Amino acid sequence: MHFVEVAIQNVRGFSPAGRFPLKTGYLILKPPTADVLPLGSLALSLLFADGRGGDSSLVGSAGRSGKAALTFVGQDGMTYRVLRELGGSGSLHRLNPATAQPELVSTDVSEINQYLRGQAGLPPRTTFEQVYCLQLVMLPSRRPRKSAPKAAAAAGAKASGATPSLAAATQVQPAEDVPAAEAKVKVLEKELVTAKAVDQLQFKVDELSSLIFEADSKLKGGEGLKEAIVQAEAAWRAAPSPESLGLPMDILSRVKRYPKAVARRDEALARLETDRDPELEDTSLKVPPLTKNRYFWGGLGAGVLFMGLSVGLGIVAAQPMWRYLALINIPAFGTAALMALRYVEDLQQATRKGSKDNRKDARQKKILDEFELEDAPVRMAVKALNLETYEEIPGALEQKDLLGIRLGELQTQLEEFEASAEYQGAIREGQEMRAQQEELNAELSAKGTYVRDLREVERELSRLKESIALAKAPPVQVAAAPGQAPVPVDPLEDPSPLVLSQAADVLTSDMLSVQALLKDRCVQYLTALTDRRYQGVEWDRDGNAFLLGPNSRIPVGELSPKDIDLYYLALRMTVVEKTCARVKRPFILDDVLTGMDEAKLPLVARMLKHLGTLTQVLHVTGHPGFGQMSDGTVSV
Repeated sequence: MHFVEVAIQNVRGFSPAGRFPLKTGYLILKPPTADVLPLGSLALSLLFADGRGGDSSLVGSAGRSGKAALTFVGQDGMTYRVLRELGGSGSLHRLNPATAQPELVSTDVSEINQYLRGQAGLPPRTTFEQVYCLQLVMLPSRRPRKSAPKAAAAAGAKASGATPSLAAATQVQPAEDVPAAEAKVKVLEKELVTAKAVDQLQFKVDELSSLIFEADSKLKGGEGLKEAIVQAEAAWRAAPSPESLGLPMDILSRVKRYPKAVARRDEALARLETDRDPELEDTSLKVPPLTKNRYFWGGLGAGVLFMGLSVGLGIVAAQPMWRYLALINIPAFGTAALMALRYVEDLQQATRKGSKDNRKDARQKKILDEFELEDAPVRMAVKALNLETYEEIPGALEQKDLLGIRLGELQTQLEEFEASAEYQGAIREGQEMRAQQEELNAELSAKGTYVRDLREVERELSRLKESIALAKAPPVQVAAAPGQAPVPVDPLEDPSPLVLSQAADVLTSDMLSVQALLKDRCVQYLTALTDRRYQGVEWDRDGNAFLLGPNSRIPVGELSPKDIDLYYLALRMTVVEKTCARVKRPFILDDVLTGMDEAKLPLVARMLKHLGTLTQVLHVTGHPGFGQMSDGTVSV
């Protein structure tokens, strides 16, 4: 998991507006002014919204609305974007890998929190705050000192699991006006009663939200079937069919009998060609013209000759016997007439053969036309389906039937799923729990539009009571060792139990195993930061820490503020290093190194640089020395 981008508008400590890309590694965020940049608080408000407007304190200029958005890659590899109007509503979006467009997941605070926990892999708020966020107010030196009764109360709270957050703790000062402070204590006690009631109601609402989310998850088991049905129906509608392609309804029958139609056509044409072969030789013989028949011309010439001789000699000789020569004209002209008649018969015979040829051409055309009635739909189907051969037509047209069968099976599965007792029970449970949630939300609304967090009220009440106690009875000083500043009697709070318990939750291990895992690395960080004044660290079964000096074993709470802060920094960096080997999450440091010796800053920068090779480290600081060691700098 790592952050990709933060976008802000009128957020305290940031520029008035902007979008700032965040890359992996050790990254420096430079604030625009000397004011504290609350990056950790902003991340907590966006990722773990309470829905009661508690993030309105992050708004920059009064009278204007503030907006913030955080884009990050979750443990599931998906990209998410949380957008929130500070003090108002918000939404969660998820980037669709297929379309590269954001899709709305939810606008409900409870659903968003449950989704980020279940899908994106966010840890609980306390774990993220105490392990992956390091703010200035979390340093032990910035927290109030504990008297003996307060230490016992804190131990009881730790045993019960009700450990308050360190994020809003501040240095306690004696009260200037004790009566006014005592009056405010009474007001805070009343507010505490309301805050407890609201906290209990909110706990029930969150529990119901978790149960509703589980019930909805059961109901969403059919979403995959519904999506598959939509896809199957779309594929079924898009599948080719005779109706959609404009083909005959019996196209499959035509395809089945198409081979027989081809065989009949080929057989008929072959038989027709066989019958025509002898006649083709006769029709190839041409009828010679009459003008080329010598018998015709001989008979005609002989008849004309003898006719002329009979007439001419009869006139010249005046003898009647020469007229008988004209009788020879009869066989001569008969021969010519016989040749003419034969020529006419040949023409008639040729004409009869041509008529027969025409009938055979008509028969061939009829055969081809009959085949075209079978062939045209098949060719049309091959072209419409974009196929190579007609044998592929049945397979292409049968896809619609197969898709229809698949669609029916999916619809049957969905009907069986929705009719199951588990599905119906989830619907009923969801309706009942939503009704209960609405009732609880109505009770929360009746308590007030905005009620501060219970832990915040408890912390303020605790600080106020302690300030009154300090005003009435200033703390007693004890003699300090030579060369050391006076140390108050009341010890500082040991941060180890809380940090170790959260590390155990992340690593899903017990306290002793976590201590054994962290010890060596924590000692390495500690000896480097303290110039080897301490050579070891030990924890008891409850997680309380003891630092080992050359000849001493000192409880952490009795250390000087400077040394306990260095130990806390070493412990936190050790926990981040070890937990990131199991699950990577960004490590956010606000400007927590204020007041540290300048000589140690390069060493801390190298340590953070090393953590940047394991996970994303976002360090808010304006110090120029850190920028030289970082993997990048972003001016926010």
